Amino acid sequence: MSDRYLAFANSTSGRRLVSALGLPAPLLLERWMAGRSRPVDGALLIGGEGSLASAMLPFANKLTDALFAAREGQFDLPRWTAEHGPKLKALVFDASGLTRFEQLIELRDFFQPAFKGLDKCPRVVILGRAPESLKDPIAASVQRSLEGFSRSLGKEIRRGGNVQLIYVGKGGETQLEGALRFFLSPKSAYVSGQVLRLNACSEQVKDWTRPLAGKKALVTGASRGIGAAIAETLARDGAEVVLLDVPPAKDALDALAARLGGSVLALDICASDAAAQLVEALADGIDIVVHNAGITRDKTLAKMSDDFWNSVINVNLNAPQVLTQALLDAGKLHDNGRVVLIASISGIAGNMGQTNYAVSKAGVIGLAQAWAPALAKRGISINAVAPGFIETQMTAAIPLTIREAGRRMNSMGQGGLPQDVAEAVAWFAQPGSGAATAQVLRVCGQSLLGA
Repeated sequence: MSDRYLAFANSTSGRRLVSALGLPAPLLLERWMAGRSRPVDGALLIGGEGSLASAMLPFANKLTDALFAAREGQFDLPRWTAEHGPKLKALVFDASGLTRFEQLIELRDFFQPAFKGLDKCPRVVILGRAPESLKDPIAASVQRSLEGFSRSLGKEIRRGGNVQLIYVGKGGETQLEGALRFFLSPKSAYVSGQVLRLNACSEQVKDWTRPLAGKKALVTGASRGIGAAIAETLARDGAEVVLLDVPPAKDALDALAARLGGSVLALDICASDAAAQLVEALADGIDIVVHNAGITRDKTLAKMSDDFWNSVINVNLNAPQVLTQALLDAGKLHDNGRVVLIASISGIAGNMGQTNYAVSKAGVIGLAQAWAPALAKRGISINAVAPGFIETQMTAAIPLTIREAGRRMNSMGQGGLPQDVAEAVAWFAQPGSGAATAQVLRVCGQSLLGA
C-alpha cells in the first residue's frame, strides 16, 4: 500500500506546495539495501567522557571510515565542528560518566552544535548505565533522566532521523558492536525513542555479513506481509527458514520457500494437535522462533462476541505459549536460542475497538517478561517487537481518515514497512543479542500512542 502524501511531499512540485502551505514534510526514510558494506554511510561523531565510548573504539572503524570526536585530541580522532563539517550521519554520546545534576549540561553542549550539521536520516545513540544498577541515588537519577532527554530529542531531530538510549550493564560492553550496527544503520529506520538494556552474553556473531549462518528459524504467519518480510530478512542473514502458516496459505508458502530455499509447514496453530505436529516436524530442533501469526477481530466491547474475543486470544496469545512450551518440553529449542514475539503498540497504549487485540498483545509482552529468567539459564533470550502503523493489507483496510491519522501521529510523520519490523526481529535473533532479553522494542516511528 502506497502513502500518496509522502510521495507527493517528496516530489519537486510537492515540496514547494507543502512548504508554502506550512504542511508536514516527512522525508523518505533510508532503509538497508543489498550490497551495502558498512552500517554508517557517512561521518560518525563520538562524544562523552565515560568508559563506554572507549569500549567502542576498537570496532568503530568497522562502522564507518569517517570518525570524528567532539573535542580536540579526544579518542585520538579529528575534531568535528559545524563550520567545517562534514555532515553527520551518526552520533554516539557516552553519558555513562554523568553522575551529578550539574553534568547534565554536557548533553546540551554536545548535541546543540551537532544538530546544526546533521545529514539526512541521521542516527543517534546515547549510552548509559541502568539506573537500578547504581547505588548512588543521585547518579541513578541522572542516568534515569537520559530517558526524558533521548525521547525529547527524538521528537526534535526530524530529517528522517532517530534517537535511542542503550543502558549497558556489566559485561554488556562486548555486545555493543551488534547493537550499534543495528541502531546506527538504516535497519533501524522506523525505530526511535527506544530504551534498551544490554547485559553480558557469551555468544558472538562470527560473520557480520551473515550473522545467522548455521541457524534454523521458524516463522509463523509467514505467507505474507510482516511474516514474509521476517522470513526474507532472516534468510538474507544466513538462517535456514521454516515457514509456517494455515493450510489455505500453502501455495504462498511454497512460492516463498522456493525463493528462500526454506521448508514449509502448513499448520493451524490453534488445532488441538498443533504442538505435537510442530515437535514432530522439527525433529532436529530449532534455534530461532518468531511468533508472528496474529489476527484482528475489531468491535467495541459492548458489541464484542464470544467468537471475536476467543479467536483473537487463541491465535495471538494462547498459541505462542502452547507451541513454545511444547518445544521446550521436547527439548527442541536449542540452548542459546532466540524467541521473538510480535506484539503491538495496541498492547502498550490500548486502542478503541480493540480490547481483545490489546489484551492479547499485552499478554504477549507478559510472556516475554515472565519466561525470560528461566530461559536465561539456558542462554535463551525472549523479546517482543511492538509494531506501530505498518503498511500492510491489514492497515489498508482501515478507513481513510483513521489510516491517515495513524500514519502521521509519530515523529517521522509516516507509516513503517514490513521490512522495518523484520530488521528488528533479525537483530533480536542474532547470537550476541542474547545480551537483551525480556525487552520490548517498538517499531513505530516514535508513535504518540503510549509514548
